[in-house]
Parts: sequence; C-alpha cells; structure tokens
Amino acid sequence: MTAYDYRVVPAPKRGVKERGLKTSEDRYAHALQSTINEMAAKGWEYQRAETLPCEERQGFRGRSTVYHSVLVFRRATAQVTPVAADPIAAQPQPQGLSASRAETPAPAPTRAVPGAREAQEIPDRPAPAVTASRDD
Repeated sequence: MTAYDYRVVPAPKRGVKERGLKTSEDRYAHALQSTINEMAAKGWEYQRAETLPCEERQGFRGRSTVYHSVLVFRRATAQVTPVAADPIAAQPQPQGLSASRAETPAPAPTRAVPGAREAQEIPDRPAPAVTASRDD
C-alpha cells in the first residue's frame, strides 16, 4: 500500500501580467498554471482545488465566515520495509524444548539518544552563580 504526503497551498487571488495575455481569465489561468507547474517540479502531484470556510474574527467580539480557495497536492512517501520487532523471537527454537520452556535472554535496555538536530537545539549553559546576601 502506498502512503502519501499532502500539501495544501492557497490558490492565486489574481492573475499575473504576461506578454500576449489580454483578458483577466487568461492571466488568472496563467497564474494558476504557474503555481501547479512549480509544485510539480518539486515532485508534488496536483489533486484538486477546494473552497473551504474559515471563521475569522471581525471587530472586538464578532466573527464572520470567509471562504478560501486552496490547491491540494500529494506525493508518495518513501517506502519503508518493515523490520522484525523482536529478532530473538524470529530465531528457531532448539529441538526438544517447548516454546514456553525455552530460555531467551532478556533484551538489553535501550537508551534514547537525541539526534543531531535535537543536540543542536539543547544549549550548553553554565549553572547560574548563587550568591547569599545577609542583611544584618
């Protein structure tokens, strides 16, 4: 089964001037075509255009519903092959012992090690100096 990533981008609000395009419909179609081609060059496949409601604040306490047009794109995610969850369980059991009596060593405890990006985000700061003040 193929898994997909989706990307939703706002549709262009107005056309783009281009030589040879006279009508506003032609200019808008060109802006829409440019957006779709730009995303396709990045590996995204165009799916559909949607107009969806969005509730926004209006004034101090008021709310209004505004409709936004968006373009929906998708691309296949990288295929990951499943790995056996417990490699010890995948090993054949010795002959003559039942599965319930077979002794298997306990798996070693794993320790979460931060990745390179997480390690960069953790700043190394010295402990703040503690000073005692006496008001005698």
